[in-house]
Amino acid sequence: MRAAFALTLAALLAGAAAPLAAQSKDVKKAAASITEKDVRRRINLIADDSMMGRDTPSPGLETAAQYIADEFKSFGLRPGGDSGGYMQRYPLVLQQLQAEKSFVEFSSADLQGFILLPFTTAVVRHVGESNGTQVSGEIVMIGGPPDPDSFPAAELVKGKFLIWVVDWASVPKYGNAMIIKAMTAGAAGIFAASDRDTAVVAAAAAQATRVKVSQPEPDAAGERLVPLVLEFSQAAVTARYPQAAQIFDQLNSATTMTVLPVPDWTATVRIVDSTLGTASAPNVVGILEGTDPVLRNEYVVFSAHMDHIGVDASKPDSINNGADDDGSGTVGILELAEAFTRKKAATKRSLIFLTVSGEEKGLWGSAWFTAHPPVPIDSIVTNLNMDMIGRNWPDTVETIGPTYSSLGPTLDSVTAAHRDLNMLPVGDLAPDERRFFRSDHYNFARAGVPIIYFSSGHHPDYHEPSDSPDKINAEKESRLLQLIFWLGQAVGNGATRPTWNPGALEELQQAR
Repeated sequence: MRAAFALTLAALLAGAAAPLAAQSKDVKKAAASITEKDVRRRINLIADDSMMGRDTPSPGLETAAQYIADEFKSFGLRPGGDSGGYMQRYPLVLQQLQAEKSFVEFSSADLQGFILLPFTTAVVRHVGESNGTQVSGEIVMIGGPPDPDSFPAAELVKGKFLIWVVDWASVPKYGNAMIIKAMTAGAAGIFAASDRDTAVVAAAAAQATRVKVSQPEPDAAGERLVPLVLEFSQAAVTARYPQAAQIFDQLNSATTMTVLPVPDWTATVRIVDSTLGTASAPNVVGILEGTDPVLRNEYVVFSAHMDHIGVDASKPDSINNGADDDGSGTVGILELAEAFTRKKAATKRSLIFLTVSGEEKGLWGSAWFTAHPPVPIDSIVTNLNMDMIGRNWPDTVETIGPTYSSLGPTLDSVTAAHRDLNMLPVGDLAPDERRFFRSDHYNFARAGVPIIYFSSGHHPDYHEPSDSPDKINAEKESRLLQLIFWLGQAVGNGATRPTWNPGALEELQQAR
């Protein structure tokens, strides 16, 4: 793979666009102010145990947000939040599942009676809300090796409950893509019929009765970012209906993704939640005024999510520090904000530095920001989003989005002009994970803003307590941030705003 990257770099440098205009000594000093030492110092603060994993909402998240706001103030950024401050808050609802009143029921004409799976022991709600209304629908089953590109056509899924017969080990890699496909197809909900032991599922069901937070209403586009997603074990069903084992075996042993309509069967779901109160969570917004009297009315947004997944009391090391996810991106926002506020480093266009929360819950913070921006949404010309940029390859960064807009050639030119940084942008190395739709840049793209998403990819410490500050490659991150700084200079000073390539937005809509 490294040889392939080297060839790509050679081709990029040979065919890059004309060199960018020479930069002043002051701007070069500003770029050089992004250092390994600063990245290391800040990542140790953001991902410290005292932040308790920065769950949304939580005291640790509030502490991190206040630290970022204080830093923005020290840099001289203008507040872009609510009531003249740096914090932009969005509402949340606190709810608790009434498991004893909630159930999933399967029935059919050839079944004498029905299969009842209670939420107390046999069903886990992973995401999604319900108003307590009992909902019934037909069933479609799928199984075999997960392949989002082979997902059943919308007419087979729309309005129906999708039962995904799955090896649970494959869910972390394919789960998000399959959920997005089901949501786009209009499925009434998704049931993961997993191979996990019934005792494991029962323990997870008990955990799911804890107080949780949710959005009080759909996002600005009128949709929730995830549908109702439930899990039950295959063994729980076969214990009540042994004939189901043959169907599960058929789908588990399939060599390609297989669709099995079962029109004679009906699923009924009832989920009852009790509302305990309300809460809120913060975004942090700082604005640097542009230097051009006309172009200062256009904005480049640098974004990263400051939240993580909090504490898992079932593990000996219970704190999920989230150093890479996304402490690394959060530190990137601070480093870039400090660099751009140095002497003569501001650009003609204005710059917005944004850290959001709720990304891990369903992109909540960025959805709120794009629906309630401090400036007109059509004045935002670019979003440069960073999520997990501190690990893996020392000389490579994945970029998602450049091929859809004029930002791609601009990034090529910037990379060629700053080859001394030894940082090669490459395309999406894991397209089957559908990460275009999984971080905060997606909400900007949905709002019509051209984007680039920077990431160093996943690793075994993803969403584990072992995602710790000591594993961050601060030297690599500092070089990457300098590259993003120069890209921000190019976009911020460009004669024209970035534009989508013809048909790109439509293609993304269809791909989703």
